[in-house]
Amino acid sequence: MTEFPTPDVQRDAYARSIPLSVAPMMDWTDTHCRVFHRILAPNARLYTEMVHANAVIHGHRDRLLAMDPVEHPVALQLGGSEPALLAQAARIGAEHGFDEINLNCGCPSDRVQAGRFGACLMREPALVADSVAAMVAACDVPVTVKCRLGVDEDNEYERFAAFVDTVAQAGCRMFVVHARNAWLKGLSPKENREVPPLKYDWAYRLKRERPDLQIAVNGGIAEFDAAGRHLQHVDGVMLGRAAYHDPYLLHRLDAAWFPVTSGPVRTRAELLRAMRPYVEAQLERGVYLKHITRHVLGLFGGERGGRAFRQVLSEGAHRPGADWSLVERALALTHSDDHTASAA
Repeated sequence: MTEFPTPDVQRDAYARSIPLSVAPMMDWTDTHCRVFHRILAPNARLYTEMVHANAVIHGHRDRLLAMDPVEHPVALQLGGSEPALLAQAARIGAEHGFDEINLNCGCPSDRVQAGRFGACLMREPALVADSVAAMVAACDVPVTVKCRLGVDEDNEYERFAAFVDTVAQAGCRMFVVHARNAWLKGLSPKENREVPPLKYDWAYRLKRERPDLQIAVNGGIAEFDAAGRHLQHVDGVMLGRAAYHDPYLLHRLDAAWFPVTSGPVRTRAELLRAMRPYVEAQLERGVYLKHITRHVLGLFGGERGGRAFRQVLSEGAHRPGADWSLVERALALTHSDDHTASAA
C-alpha cells in the first residue's frame, strides 16, 4: 500500500505552497506531469485535471486518482453540480490522500455546459454553496473553488463578489480566480483563455475587501516579473499553460519564492536527470516513454538545441524499447553544435 505523508506534514506543505500553484489542464496534468512539476517546484501546489464526481464514484479509481507520493501537496479537482455526489467524490479523494478538493466553476467547454457544471455554475451560487457545504462535511481536507469573474456579459464586480460571499459562507476559504469572464457561446475553450479581457483588479479588490479569504490569481501569467507583481496584491499565483510551454519558469519562481526549501536554481539538465529513477521505474511497469516525455518537451524552449531536443523525444519516445538513453541523446544535443542529428 502507498504510504502518504502524515496529516500534519500534509497541512504544513499545504499552507506553505499558497503563493505558487499549477493549473489543472484536461488531458495534461496526469501523475507523470505532476511528478515532473514537483521536481521543478518542490513547494508549488499541484492539481489534477478535472474529474467528474460520477467518474470518481463509479470509474476506474486506480487510473483516475493515480498519484505518486512525491506529488504532495496535490489537490483533486472535481466537476459536477449535485451536492450529494460531489460530497461522496470528495470523501473518496480525501481517503486516497489528496490534500485539497477543488470544485471547478470555471471551465467553459460545451461538454461541461451540457452537464451543468464548470463555468455555468457561476450563475447558480446557491447550488455551489450547497455543494461546497456537502463536500466540507464529507471530508477532512480543505475544499476550495476555482472560478471565473462571471459568464458572458456579467460585468458587475458586485455580482462576482456576491458569488464569492455566498460560497465562502458555506465553508470555502480559498478561491482561485481566473481573472476573465467565460463566454459560454461563440468561443472555443482556447479562445476563452485568450479573448475575454483580463481584469486582475477584480481579484485584487476581492482580497482587499475580504482579507480573511485566500485569493490566488490565474490567467495570462507567463513572465517571472509579472508573477511577482501579483503577489503584492493577492496570496498566490496559479500558472496555466506557461508551466507547460516554459516549465523552467516554474522552477525559477519556486527557487526565488522559497529559497530555503527549494535551494538554488538548478540547470535544466539537472532537473530532467532527477526524473530518471521515476522514468525507469515506470518503464519497468510497462509505461511507454512517450507518456512521460510529452510533459518535458518545453524544458529547453528558446534555448540552444531546444528544437533538436524536442524533435528527438517527439520522434523517438513512441518507439518500442525507447528508454532513458533516448533522453540522454536529446540532452546531448543541447550541449552540442550539431543540432541536426537524426532522431532515428
